[in-house]
Amino acid sequence: MEGYRNASKHIAVLAFPFGTHAVPLLNLIRQLSDACPHTMFSFLSTQQSNNSTFPKNLDKIKPFNVWDGLPVGYSFRGNPHEPVDYFLKAVPGNFMKAIDVVVFETGKPIDFLITDAFYAFGADIADELNIPWVALWTASPRALFVHVDSDIIRHYVGINGPKDKPLHFLPDFSSIRVADLPNGLTSGDIDAPMPALLYKMGVSPSRAAAVATNSYEDLDNTVVNMLKLRFSTFLNVGPFNLVSVSSSTVDDSHGTLDWMSKHEAASVVYISFGSVITPPPHELHALCEALEECEFPYLWSLRGS
Repeated sequence: MEGYRNASKHIAVLAFPFGTHAVPLLNLIRQLSDACPHTMFSFLSTQQSNNSTFPKNLDKIKPFNVWDGLPVGYSFRGNPHEPVDYFLKAVPGNFMKAIDVVVFETGKPIDFLITDAFYAFGADIADELNIPWVALWTASPRALFVHVDSDIIRHYVGINGPKDKPLHFLPDFSSIRVADLPNGLTSGDIDAPMPALLYKMGVSPSRAAAVATNSYEDLDNTVVNMLKLRFSTFLNVGPFNLVSVSSSTVDDSHGTLDWMSKHEAASVVYISFGSVITPPPHELHALCEALEECEFPYLWSLRGS
């Protein structure tokens, strides 16, 4: 751990290992590493996430595994929510144990904490270690704002109420209806593990030294200015999709790029549901029927695993 011994600062990074959260967080950390050459970063996530996220050539960013919460002998049964629920039951204890391991193995105490904004407990860990905490929201400022103001939204629209009601009580939200809000905010099981995590997240960023988001200043100016009033420091550090974690070499064994080059700009439908949530069979069937009916060329991204 020579890099740690010679480092002026040691920053711990706590990633959310599902969906596309770990990759943009790692992209940001790589940029910070380039800007801070004498700082070491310890990147904490599950083994599966680290194995699929980390390239092999990062000298100043080291991955460390945290327990995924899965029972011994667990076998995935097709429900994508199940591994997430198990993981959420393991936090924050699994991260606290991993931080202890990191400090022991590196011989370097933690000077700074950066986490996915999902982790409201980042504030408690930072307080316990007496260090600053920065939270990264990997989506847009508007998506963050509805969680920050979730209590106000629930006060006006209730839980599982009319879905066509507009959010006219929030500045610049009159065109958005209750139906447009994420499930678990005002509809569905608001006490389920993921909605509960997001609710806690909405009330905790005010304790952060800074909150960063995947956007840029003028994209959603009204909401950005409102968030600046809520947080001590609010930063726009995106868009992350312009930065690749892996090398510039692209594996295109299916000839996707060649196929795309034969079509006009904005003429191909792109379909992807991420790695956690997949629509039910009847919705997939309806989508396939629509694609067949409209006859648009389409590219459907599927995980090989």
